[in-house]
Amino acid sequence: MHAETMEELIGRHPFFAGLGADAIRLIAGCASNVHFAAGDYLYTEGAAASRFYLLRHGRVAMEIHAPERGSLIIDTMDEGEVVGWSWLVPPYRYFGDGRAVTPVSAIALDGACLRGKCEADPELGFQLLKRVTSVMYHRLQSARVRLLDLYGSQVARA
Repeated sequence: MHAETMEELIGRHPFFAGLGADAIRLIAGCASNVHFAAGDYLYTEGAAASRFYLLRHGRVAMEIHAPERGSLIIDTMDEGEVVGWSWLVPPYRYFGDGRAVTPVSAIALDGACLRGKCEADPELGFQLLKRVTSVMYHRLQSARVRLLDLYGSQVARA
């Protein structure tokens, strides 16, 4: 059994399904393997969104801080998902905290490197934008469901 190359790992990740070998090769040039222990932060709210992550193993909680309530989990992501999409959206700052709930293995993609490759290759940029937009849409829907779970009964009585 051979050690998998970064291109193979990225090419198999669901986020990049359907991209051609040339695009995968370009993306792999921005990638590195990373690991986080349970409780470690992948990123923190307001920090420069320098990387985004393809989750290979483990679970990550997206959290926001509420002044009177502390950290609130707004979503969780597992193997096969991505976190840290703010690398593509100006002003390139993380929207919340990303905390490893379990030990996490991921592929970190350098945001500045990817943005440069997207500028040089508009088709690659369009393909990544479509994928990130889809992730954003699903996260907004998930947040909507959580809000309805939290406040639905209160809204119904108002």
